[in-house]
Amino acid sequence: MEKLLITGGQSLRGEVRISGAKNSVLPILAASLLNDGEVILGNVPHLQDVTTTISLLTEMGAILSIDEKMKVSINASSVNKFYAPYEMVKTMRASILVLGPLLSHFGEAKVSLPGGCAIGSRPVNLHIEGLKAMGANIKVDNGYIIAKAKKLKGAKISLPIATVTGTENLIMAATLASGQTIIKNAAKEPEIIDLANCLRLMGAKIRGDGTSEIIIDGVKSLSGCSYDVLPDRIETATFLVAAAITKGELTLTHTRPDTIKVIIDKLKNAGANISINEDKIQIKVNSQLKAVNITTNPYPDFPTDMQAQFIALNSIASGKSKVIESVFENRFMHVQELVRMGADIDINGNTALIRGVKGLRGAPVMATDLRASASLILAGLVAKGETVVDRIYHIDRGYECIEEKLTKLGANIKRLPQ
Repeated sequence: MEKLLITGGQSLRGEVRISGAKNSVLPILAASLLNDGEVILGNVPHLQDVTTTISLLTEMGAILSIDEKMKVSINASSVNKFYAPYEMVKTMRASILVLGPLLSHFGEAKVSLPGGCAIGSRPVNLHIEGLKAMGANIKVDNGYIIAKAKKLKGAKISLPIATVTGTENLIMAATLASGQTIIKNAAKEPEIIDLANCLRLMGAKIRGDGTSEIIIDGVKSLSGCSYDVLPDRIETATFLVAAAITKGELTLTHTRPDTIKVIIDKLKNAGANISINEDKIQIKVNSQLKAVNITTNPYPDFPTDMQAQFIALNSIASGKSKVIESVFENRFMHVQELVRMGADIDINGNTALIRGVKGLRGAPVMATDLRASASLILAGLVAKGETVVDRIYHIDRGYECIEEKLTKLGANIKRLPQ
C-alpha cells in the first residue's frame, strides 16, 4: 500500500491551480446517462473516483474518450446494461448517483448499495423513498437496489434531511418524469447548482437550485452539451489551510471564492491576510495563528469536509478551540492520529476540545477517510521531523496530484511505493 513521506518545516509559497470539483463531476458524469447525445466535460479532475465512474459507465455500454487535457466525451446512446456491480462501486459512495438516471431514462436499474469513506451513517433510504413517490417499484435484495418504472411521474417530495446526493438523484430522475416534481428541504450546495446548470444545457427545466425548494418540469428527452465543471471548493480551502498552517504565502487560481465565504472568514479570524480577485485568492500568514471555533452544518454553513483540516490548524494555533461535528457521527477518527503527533485534543460526543501546542512531531499515521488524509498531510507539513501517512488511496479519491502540487510550493513530500 502506497504511503506519503513528509518532512515538515517548509513554508509553502507560490501559485497553485485548483482542479475541478470531485463532488460536481461525479453527478454530472451520471447525468450523461439521461440522454442519447454526446456530453463533453471540461475541467475534469484526474481522481480515482472519476476513473471508477468512467469505468462504470463504460461497463454499462457508454462510449467514452478522454484527451490529454482530461476533457471527457460521453455518449450513452449505446448503454445496454443497467447494472452497477458491487465489485466496481464498493469504494465509492457516489455510485448511487446512477440510480435516478438509469431508472428515469431506461426504466430499470440494479445498483449495489454503495461504499466509500467510513465516516458514519449516510442512508440511501431517502433516495429510495423519493423515487418510490415518483412511482418506482423498488426493493433491496442481497445488497442491491433493484428498481423498475415504466414512466416516473412528478411528485412532491419533502426530504427529512437536506441530503446532497439524494437531492441530486431526485433532480436527475425528475428531468424525464411526466409532470412536475417539487423537492422540499433540498440541499443547497454549489455542486447541486453545477449539476442543474449542466442539465439545463441538456434541455432540462429546473428552477430553484441553490434554495431549499427545487422545481423540475419533466421533458420528453434531453440532448448532449458541452460543460466545464465547477472548481473544487474543498481543495481550495485545503490549500488555504496549508498556507496558513505553514505560515506561507500562496496564490490560488481558477477557483470560486464565492463558494467558500465561511472558510475565508474563519481563516481571517485565525490571523490570515486574504485578498480576492475574481477567480483568484491570495493568502499570507506571517504571525502566530489564533484558534477558531467551528460547527459543521450543511451549506452555506461550515462544511463537514473541512472539519479535519481545521482541527489540524487549531492543534498548533494559540489558545483553546471547540469543533462541533453536526453532520456525521463518526468523523473524528483523524484525532487519535493527530494526538500521536503531539496534538492536545479531547473528544466529548460530537465535540472536539483542542488546546493549541507549540509544535507537532512527525510520526507514522494512518488515514481513515478522504478528508482525514488531508488533515494528516497538513499536520505533517508543519511537524518537526518525518511523518509517514499510510492508506493514502483515500487522498487519491479526492485530491488531484496532491504531492506534485505541494512539492511545487516548496513542501518536502514524496510518495513511497508499496
